[in-house]
Amino acid sequence: MSEKLFEDWVPVEGEIMSKWSKDVNPESPLPEYPRPQFKRDAWLNLNGLWDYSIQPKNNDKPSSFEGKILVPFAVESALSGVKKKLKPNQKLWYRRTFELPEAWKEQDLLLHFGAVDWETRVWVNGQFVGEHRGGYVPFYFEISKYARFRDENVIVVSVWDPTNRGKQERGKQVLKPFAAFYTAVSGIWQTVWIEPVSRSRIDRVFMIPNIHDEKLILTLTGIKNKSDDIINATVRTSDRVITKVESAIDEKIILDIPEATLWQPDKPFLYNLNLSLERKGELIDRIESYFAMREFAYGKDENNIPRILLNGEPIFMFGTLDQGYWPDGLYTAPTEEALVYDIEITKELGFNMIRKHLKTEPARWYYHCDRLGMMVWQDMPNGGHEFYGVFGYLLFRGKFKLRNGRKKKSVKNQFYSELKSMIDSLYNHPSIAAWVPFNEGWGQFETRKVTDYIRALDNTRLINSASGWLDKKTGDMNDIHLYPGPTIPNLENDDRIAVLGEFGGLGLSVKDHMWNKKFKWSYKKYPTMEELWLNYERIIEETKKLIPEGLSSAVYTQTTDVEGEINGLLSYDREVLKFNKEKIQALNRSLRI
Repeated sequence: MSEKLFEDWVPVEGEIMSKWSKDVNPESPLPEYPRPQFKRDAWLNLNGLWDYSIQPKNNDKPSSFEGKILVPFAVESALSGVKKKLKPNQKLWYRRTFELPEAWKEQDLLLHFGAVDWETRVWVNGQFVGEHRGGYVPFYFEISKYARFRDENVIVVSVWDPTNRGKQERGKQVLKPFAAFYTAVSGIWQTVWIEPVSRSRIDRVFMIPNIHDEKLILTLTGIKNKSDDIINATVRTSDRVITKVESAIDEKIILDIPEATLWQPDKPFLYNLNLSLERKGELIDRIESYFAMREFAYGKDENNIPRILLNGEPIFMFGTLDQGYWPDGLYTAPTEEALVYDIEITKELGFNMIRKHLKTEPARWYYHCDRLGMMVWQDMPNGGHEFYGVFGYLLFRGKFKLRNGRKKKSVKNQFYSELKSMIDSLYNHPSIAAWVPFNEGWGQFETRKVTDYIRALDNTRLINSASGWLDKKTGDMNDIHLYPGPTIPNLENDDRIAVLGEFGGLGLSVKDHMWNKKFKWSYKKYPTMEELWLNYERIIEETKKLIPEGLSSAVYTQTTDVEGEINGLLSYDREVLKFNKEKIQALNRSLRI
């Protein structure tokens, strides 16, 4: 691809940008290895400039394309270089060429997509490879039988995304953004890459740390393995080998971790884990990974109050509601530095948890939470019928019922499929403390069944079955929302952990650091930083008083402004912190059990 082509690429102007947008390299955007907890040496990053075309939904593959789009930025984003809306009656088409090293010829080739929203179909060299539905989870296709060596390969991708005209999981995306609902994200929005792998290989690994017995339990699955294949598992720290075990691939592997250093927010210790697949002394496959020794659990304190336990001790989780939106990249952070910044500044401000709200992030985001010691509540992005959200609730109150659009079996099955994919893909990250399948009734259905389904997939974490409003008396947490708050759930005849899943929402406009939206949304608005601080200080001090009464966690809305929503701790471009850093840090850190 010519240097002139890269020079011609520019983000689309029109709204504010983050300071990291200038660092986006169109030749190699987001070049970092995309899966740090399951790492192989060889890979090919396909991020960069692709051809694109927006066509009527029922059209065949286009014979020509209308321009260039920078992958992996959504077509609606400024950093894509396109910034066009994809309508439900349209499809977005992509095309690019790539070359493969001759050395990969005898291996299987996995074409990975970190996430594509929503329905994806893929062709390689004119041959249909497969399709995938789901906008928030990684997937791959094995393409070796379609690949060419010593010649160019052509990949074509089509994407259909109905956004809020469909019943699929979509989080807070809408075709017409307003208030607390944001610009749609369509198409490829995480890294695309090719990985050469042995035809016999390690496919998945699930890790369960047991801090009481000081052991790590591994369950592995493989592909095309033979009965005499051997797995060698080695645990290391930076300076020594802790333990080594040899096992058959289909057996549970138990690794001793003597005198284990436990992971916690102020000391997020990670162990290195190397896995090698061998056959008659020959190395077949090798994985680099990591894990932590830690345990999240339900328990009671000395006053018999239900609490969140980390490594057997009560901990107050104080976090931010984090939408994960960017003014220039929408769902996609412009650079790795930007991705890390949101986690680092949240920790610097005295929070120890992030509620990742109604979206997922690339695997690298969770890796940084693991290494930085940031606990995570992970939401399932919700969908169903068009939701009425806070406005419907405020309008109808006690008579409030949401049309969740889950009547069709296929819609329900898709939810369960995406939920399982999300949990499987994030299972090993030590930072994840809780799963949150439903938020404020949006698409909520079969709550007890969904809770049981999650428990069967992962019984090592807490489950917050319904954050806010439509509580079904199930799961580990009794979660209430109140703006600005604070408050505590009614604990009478309820033995669950009391949490304030959302509160705050205090707003301040910051001139020249907002999107050009006439309507600025927040739950309370203040004219100056001084007044904002006094009210923030007031509600945090009131929250502190609720901890002895049984409150075990609180989630402040929110990390940053988003589009027309101005209730962030930071402006949308991350340029302005609306508080004195030292004062808010000291106040936030005072919330302890």
